[in-house]
Amino acid sequence: MNAQHFAEVFKQYDWEAVKAKIAQCTPAMVEGSLAKSRKNLDDFLTLLSPAASPYLEAMAQQAQQLTIQRFGKTIQLYAPLYVSNECQNICTYCGFSMDNKIRRKTLSATELVMEALALKSMGVDHVLLVSGEANKIVDRAYFERAIQTLSPYFSQISIEVQPLDQPDYELLQAAGTHAVLVYQETYHQEVYKQYHPKGKKSNFDYRLATPDRIAQSGFHKIGLGVLLGLEDWRVDSFFNALHIDYLQKRYWKTKYSVSFPRLRPAQGIIEPNFIMEDRDLLQLICAYRLWNPDLEISISTREREKFRNHIIGLGVTSMSAASKTNPGGYVVDPQSLEQFEISDERSMEEIKAIIRQAGYDPVMKDWDSSYSGRVYG
Repeated sequence: MNAQHFAEVFKQYDWEAVKAKIAQCTPAMVEGSLAKSRKNLDDFLTLLSPAASPYLEAMAQQAQQLTIQRFGKTIQLYAPLYVSNECQNICTYCGFSMDNKIRRKTLSATELVMEALALKSMGVDHVLLVSGEANKIVDRAYFERAIQTLSPYFSQISIEVQPLDQPDYELLQAAGTHAVLVYQETYHQEVYKQYHPKGKKSNFDYRLATPDRIAQSGFHKIGLGVLLGLEDWRVDSFFNALHIDYLQKRYWKTKYSVSFPRLRPAQGIIEPNFIMEDRDLLQLICAYRLWNPDLEISISTREREKFRNHIIGLGVTSMSAASKTNPGGYVVDPQSLEQFEISDERSMEEIKAIIRQAGYDPVMKDWDSSYSGRVYG
């Protein structure tokens, strides 16, 4: 791909045509894809199709072998640190949406340290800063100060915040940010506006170009994903893989991860437009691993305990644990509004024990800025 921007690749594909191609997959095509040692995007499309569902056991076995070969028997653990629920967007599926009448809170430097100490007491060494999208309150300068405040406490600090301009990303990278996560939410351009009727997030094209700006700013890792439940998960996931494929080929020095946020209950949100069952999510995870052995795959506490227990060893390389999705949720303000409901509320120690019982090692720290080696997990 010689495109200068992902939009040039994206416009070559039609949502309905991709949907029809998925529906036309056959068992013979699935068997052909499973037999290939190296799989391409067409194989990924085949492996996430309904035709591949009866082959889930074979997919899981291949996924397990590939994950151990590439990442070893390790699961990296991290925790989110929500810094603000301020938001200037209206998103019909989010508890932080501007039109929800909730008490808003943004953590001060002192409160950030209090939350950091709570996380450190759990053994957390990799933290993900999350906020609503409020450019006038939690802007680039706020995140830069937050990273500087938290750097003494954590080896890795990643962010999941509003899309920014490239000069802002460059400053955050220089401040010590390890990775940036950004989700397109849905690649269905025609209905994107319905889910995002007001605010900067309503600009589909600006959000679509965000991973390019992140990669050009020199970050170690970029995380992508779609909000599963807004639109057809199979079609959305194909476009997400298409995006990752483009990024890996153009910005090959950067590491990539994928997450699977399923639409969860939250105050004032819509019901999921498409239901994704646990079996579907397992198939999708295996399809990603079989297509892309180097891709880091993350599962959050949105998922239920039973599912998280059984997904260990089947493609996943990192998991959040003991999560709070409200600003100050660990010690500062436990009663503030959560962005969404947590399904797995077990402690960090309980999650570590589950991982060990599965024969894997929980990893709290696997990369340090003083080393230049490859990231594992």
